[in-house]
Amino acid sequence: MLDVKVPAKINFWLEVLRKREDGYHDLSSLMLPVAIFDEIGLEVIEDGGIVLECDHPEVPRDRGNLAWRAAELFCERADVSPHLRIRLKKGIPVGAGLGGGSADAAGVLLGLDRLYPERVSPEDLHIMATRLGADVPFFLYRRPALATGIGEKLDLVAGVMDYPILLLKPPTSVSTAWVYGSLKLTRGESRIKVPRLLADPWNFAGLLQNDLESVTLTAVPILPRLKAWMVEQGAMAALMSGSGPTVFGVFARPEEAGRAEAAAAGDWPECWVVRTRVLGDQGS
Repeated sequence: MLDVKVPAKINFWLEVLRKREDGYHDLSSLMLPVAIFDEIGLEVIEDGGIVLECDHPEVPRDRGNLAWRAAELFCERADVSPHLRIRLKKGIPVGAGLGGGSADAAGVLLGLDRLYPERVSPEDLHIMATRLGADVPFFLYRRPALATGIGEKLDLVAGVMDYPILLLKPPTSVSTAWVYGSLKLTRGESRIKVPRLLADPWNFAGLLQNDLESVTLTAVPILPRLKAWMVEQGAMAALMSGSGPTVFGVFARPEEAGRAEAAAAGDWPECWVVRTRVLGDQGS
């Protein structure tokens, strides 16, 4: 059994620049890995094709799962028999805007690349990841990166702080496709720049922005309240990650995030709550 751990992500900012002719959107987003993980076990079996097991009841165990499709795609590209058992232990909540499904797909690609070394090139891995989904390539590297294009073009960013953060996810989910389809405004060009963050890493004014909030915060009215609560608890800034509905707050010190985590248990008992940190230059 080969084991792989893959982290969740947050979008420190997400600018939607324009809608493309193919229906996708060009964006600019600083994606950061955070210390919440899914665990993937891979095992070659005698027969039976691809078998996927998962400890979460809502996760598909067939081709509807990106991890399953990643295994199928890798085996096809590497010309190996798809006789695999995938065991998936979820630590990243489902439908949270934290990239769990994409992380799992990338984890399978990385694990199979270790099981079958030199059968595909790093370029092939990136191409396969892009075919699976716009966020998947990010999880091949599991380091802070500025994502452009539809999210598949990555510039790794060094020097990002291991920010203490608190995550709050209400008991609901949103469709990413619906959010993008409902978006009316686009920026045209990126206004938020990485050097500004690196030069003054604790000044978040004008940085933590997510254009998708214009859709999701209206559709899920609890989200503006969660953001305001984060700031009341001492967060230096709060933002929705991805298309939501998870909200994160950035704190100056881990103990401050810990106090907010304890308060959330009483104030938001219906929410999934986790205190964690950004994985800056350390990766996973």
